[in-house]
Amino acid sequence: MQLEAARYGKPPAAGGDVGDERVEGSAQLLPLAVEDGDASASDTVRTWRRRFIERGLDGLCDDPRPGVPRKITDADVERVIVKTLEETPKNATHWSTRSMATATGMSQSAISRIWRAFALAPHRSQTFKLSTDPLFIDKVRDVVGLYLDPPEKALVLCVDEKSQIQALDRSQPVLPMVPGVPERRSHDYVRAGTTTLFAALEVATGKVIGPLHRRHRAAEFKKFLAKLDKEVPADLQVHLILDNYATHKTPDIKRWLLAHPRFHLHFTPTSASWLNLVERWFAELTQKKLKRGVHRSVQALERDIRAWLADWNERPRPFVWTKTADEILDKVAAYCPRISDSDH
Repeated sequence: MQLEAARYGKPPAAGGDVGDERVEGSAQLLPLAVEDGDASASDTVRTWRRRFIERGLDGLCDDPRPGVPRKITDADVERVIVKTLEETPKNATHWSTRSMATATGMSQSAISRIWRAFALAPHRSQTFKLSTDPLFIDKVRDVVGLYLDPPEKALVLCVDEKSQIQALDRSQPVLPMVPGVPERRSHDYVRAGTTTLFAALEVATGKVIGPLHRRHRAAEFKKFLAKLDKEVPADLQVHLILDNYATHKTPDIKRWLLAHPRFHLHFTPTSASWLNLVERWFAELTQKKLKRGVHRSVQALERDIRAWLADWNERPRPFVWTKTADEILDKVAAYCPRISDSDH
């Protein structure tokens, strides 16, 4: 039957009588509607039967709806999209809805609708940086392997330092939030000093070991390693994920590692700190405690950080890594051809 063939996108059977099939198909529509028990369906079916008999399959297409006819054609939409992606205005680095409307002769609201429909946002910009580490692939596989398939009888710790944390006091009192008005603070500040947080995030549980030091040198990093050695059970191997900072590779640190063979260092690629989960924890600390904090002394700042850290460890929340190394490398490989002279 041609009706069924059209429904499933198939041509009518060879040798069949198209006219007979049309009548047969349309005649079956009314009983089907009556069986459904819908009293209004019979009138609807009669309308569609008449349109089908008069115009065939074309009659099953919906008629034009009432309302204002469409003024913006597909060619107009394509012109806006191409202009947005491939050109820039003469007096600016990116398009606005007003400048695009002027350039195309369309309304600002029409440009806005087109951009929303195709997820175009010329006013937005993001940053990126590709690692040029010659061992990028090997390091990605090594670190991601620890996240997704950690070794047995071992503890995986993401380690880094948040240096130069400033104790800032606003030059004028902070105005609290009131209905209709957000919290307000002065843009300038008085700096009382800085401190450095050495943090080790346990991947499995989310707990953090985080001593504070006023300076950021290899000597402080060595003290941090000694603290980890003391707090981690002696029967566990320790795998540290950390960056390529110079204090991690001094001769003194290397001698300490030789004397403590259960410590294994896994370095992230150069310019790839996003691979270290402790950076995500630092973002939590910054957004929830440091960014809007007011501290009149380094001691007050350190008390707040220790209190926040203790509260975190009472209810730790691990960050779960989901992407495989192959997914990461495939995404980087797809991005490199779009960048000229990337040397990748």
